[in-house]
Amino acid sequence: MSNHIEQIVQEIQQGDIEQFRTVIQQFQRQIYVYCKCLLNDKDQAEDAVQEIFIKSYQDMNSYSPTVSFQAWLYKIAYNHCLNLNKKKARDRKLFNIFKELYRPSLQHHIDSSSELQDLLNPLSMEEKHILLLRAVEEYTYDEIAEVMDLKPATIRKKYERLRKKLKNEHHAQEGGYIHESAFHKSRG
Repeated sequence: MSNHIEQIVQEIQQGDIEQFRTVIQQFQRQIYVYCKCLLNDKDQAEDAVQEIFIKSYQDMNSYSPTVSFQAWLYKIAYNHCLNLNKKKARDRKLFNIFKELYRPSLQHHIDSSSELQDLLNPLSMEEKHILLLRAVEEYTYDEIAEVMDLKPATIRKKYERLRKKLKNEHHAQEGGYIHESAFHKSRG
């Protein structure tokens, strides 16, 4: 089988895109099971399989037979699932920050990432960027300043304004209590 797949891959690299159907038929089930195990989510695994095959097709010319095609494909799948899990962890962390931030009023109301997105929508792109880097990724003000090409003091001030803005918006909408632990101050 290995030589057969290598021949098919070579034909794809030479422009025979119809041969990619064979690759999909050969590996789709295996990649799905692999993704389902890594992601623990049937629907997300199905989406991941499609994205992995698209990526493998787009990167087909970078494949070299120094490793088996199957190993190369699994590496793409692994990296894709790893990135999805990292995103899921970031989303979960951000969700928990907002649960803390708007305690207790949102603890029973935020159930999905779309609701979390609704909370982020009023923020500018810059505010979202600062919030994510500081509160979720736990960057220091110096690190955020480097990423955004600004001074650390400017970032610190923008973050403090953002905290006040979120507090004021929440008090205006819900009259709820914003827990200070939602805005950690661990790293300066």
